[in-house]
Amino acid sequence: MNINMTEYESFLRENRIKVNGYLNKVLWLFAFTGPAIAAGIKGGIFKDITYTTCISISVVLIVMSLIHMFLYQLHPSKTFTCVFALTTLDLLIAYMFYSHVSIYITWFLVPLLSLLFCDKGLYFYTVIMNYILMLASTWLSAPYEATLRPEYDSVMAYYMDIMSGFTIESLIMFSGGYIIGKLTLDYFKGLFEQHNRIMSQEKIMAEKMRLLDSMAEIYDNVNLLDYETQTEQSLRDAEQKKFGVDLTSQTHTLLNQKLKNQVMPDQVEDFLNYTNIKTLRSRLAQKKLISADFIDVVSGWFRAQYITVDATEDGIPTSIIYTTRNVDEEKRREENLIRISMTDEMTRLFNRRCFDEDLQVIKESPLASDFVVFSLDVNGLKTVNDTKGHAAGDELIKGAANCLALTIGHMGKAYRTGGDEFMAIVHTENPEAIRNAIHDRAKDWRGVYTDEITMSIGYAAYQDHPDATLDDLEHIADEDMYKEKDRFYKERGLDRRAH
Repeated sequence: MNINMTEYESFLRENRIKVNGYLNKVLWLFAFTGPAIAAGIKGGIFKDITYTTCISISVVLIVMSLIHMFLYQLHPSKTFTCVFALTTLDLLIAYMFYSHVSIYITWFLVPLLSLLFCDKGLYFYTVIMNYILMLASTWLSAPYEATLRPEYDSVMAYYMDIMSGFTIESLIMFSGGYIIGKLTLDYFKGLFEQHNRIMSQEKIMAEKMRLLDSMAEIYDNVNLLDYETQTEQSLRDAEQKKFGVDLTSQTHTLLNQKLKNQVMPDQVEDFLNYTNIKTLRSRLAQKKLISADFIDVVSGWFRAQYITVDATEDGIPTSIIYTTRNVDEEKRREENLIRISMTDEMTRLFNRRCFDEDLQVIKESPLASDFVVFSLDVNGLKTVNDTKGHAAGDELIKGAANCLALTIGHMGKAYRTGGDEFMAIVHTENPEAIRNAIHDRAKDWRGVYTDEITMSIGYAAYQDHPDATLDDLEHIADEDMYKEKDRFYKERGLDRRAH
């Protein structure tokens, strides 16, 4: 994950401000170097240093400290403010060395302090500046120092010897400082990468929690099932307390243990299989959600859904949201739409589509011994439509549907399969009695536009044709109906084609 460079630069800027503040305090503290050296002079420690040098050091440092304070107030994070403080310290050390204050390790103080800025440019600057001042101050003080060291034949011999040591030490300190600086920068970059990962995860979790909160408002129950921590947590409760889940012995969450008592008795087994948390992960693998509908004995239909929140690389869920929502009204609308799609609008009987689907279901099992197919057709509908209008014809169709439906009742189902064509599927041992009952009811029928309705009725009973298929029985019933229709028209002396 790449670090956020804007945030990283902001961190470096804030760090420069903080280090500059501390360096200003260091400059003020170094102003006391003059009095400290003066005390050493008085004590006989520094024999070759004058009080004028002490005063010069303190005055110059006070002035430099004031200038740096001014720069810090105006430009606390600017590079030149950092350079000014570091250069001042370097010049102080060079002046002290030139003034015969014995300095060795202190030469490397400024490059060390520059590491605090986490800036390679500043580090290289202080190392180069430090070495240049070391060369210059050592050269300027070499004539004096050489006279005190009889082992050196000349000033140049002293200078080369001292600078050789300083150069080796400078290289060692430079290498060590560079490694420290690089490790420090890498460490901070690592921290920022970790910070970005944490912030990204927190953002994702915040988005998930917002989603879960919004879901909690929609559903009756919203539970978080965490397989990694083996806990169950209700997101609808104010406390959102977590409960342990023992996957070695527990097959259902606390919520589902309560819900099973409200499920219709004939659905309990299916509900327990669906909500089994031991098989849930395998059923939900590589899926976003699974759902099932059950009936609550009090509030009606409800939908139970398992939704994957987090999963392994193999698609096995590790964190799952379980929701329940009342869908009774939705189910009622769905059932109503199905009923409408399966019902003839005029007669309220079942329609051709329903008839065909019922036949497909019946074909999947052996026929019952009392199975009967009826075929009915209204006689003289064309004549009524032509002479009395379509309103009279519709009345005739509705009358025939009523006669059929009222006679069959709970013994079977009646269908309108065409304009004046009807079918019925009935379970009866006496189909002839039903045919006669339909005719008798038709004789008693009276309408507004016409006072007579007659129907041709045929049937095919499975007990009479045990070797016939369902399609054969339907064909036999049609043939029987047409035979009765022919008899009707012959008895009345009418031309069937004209009616």
